[in-house]
Amino acid sequence: MIRENDRVLLFDGKREFFVRAVEKDFSTDRGILKLGDLIGMESGGTIYSHLDKPFQVRVPRPTDFFNHAKRTGAPMLPKDIGMVIAYTGMNRRDRVLDAGCGSGVAAIYFGGIAGHVTSYEKRPEFAEICRANILEAGLDNVEVIAGDMLDAEGEGVFDVVHLDMQIEKEHIEHAYKLLKSGGYLATYTPFLEHTFTVMDAAIPLFAEVTCHEFIGRELTRTERGTRPSTRVAHTGYITVCRK
Repeated sequence: MIRENDRVLLFDGKREFFVRAVEKDFSTDRGILKLGDLIGMESGGTIYSHLDKPFQVRVPRPTDFFNHAKRTGAPMLPKDIGMVIAYTGMNRRDRVLDAGCGSGVAAIYFGGIAGHVTSYEKRPEFAEICRANILEAGLDNVEVIAGDMLDAEGEGVFDVVHLDMQIEKEHIEHAYKLLKSGGYLATYTPFLEHTFTVMDAAIPLFAEVTCHEFIGRELTRTERGTRPSTRVAHTGYITVCRK
């Protein structure tokens, strides 16, 4: 059930509107909507504008926060986040450390799967945005810390460590210390030079080190035919290391 101040998606058949369930009018070219009427509704319901135009009500999923949440920069794409989840076997029993969380998009995905996520972000202003996005996603198992992951304490306390940041050798060494035996480190690096830093530091420590480049290619279908879209296929490199 939708509660007051929850984030809601309204879909008119072509467009999505990312709104809050609050006592407020929302104007569109298809009429005015009373957002307070969303309170108490369920996902899949319908709300009508004053022009009697229907809008389908949707409770946002992680993919919607990727599209609509406030950003601090370019987040990891869902295809890369999904590969981190798949290759680490992330699950509801896991305790995850996520460093360089930025606007929190990856943490939102992880929070829907793992038991608990601790996200580190060195820039306080980014950490605040991340914290706000986590709150809007309704996740109570994601903790955001404005600080350096090198300050994370404990030995063998995390099942998965994920790094999406400027990575140096000391970050790999500290991640190794934090991980349980059999746990996974996953890093996202945009350039080969950064990837080499990760691999060179990880190979002497970890039992398994594998680097992946995931190429994504969307298809565009028109009356003329179907072909790959012109979007950039490469995004970055994901290195997965098992302790």
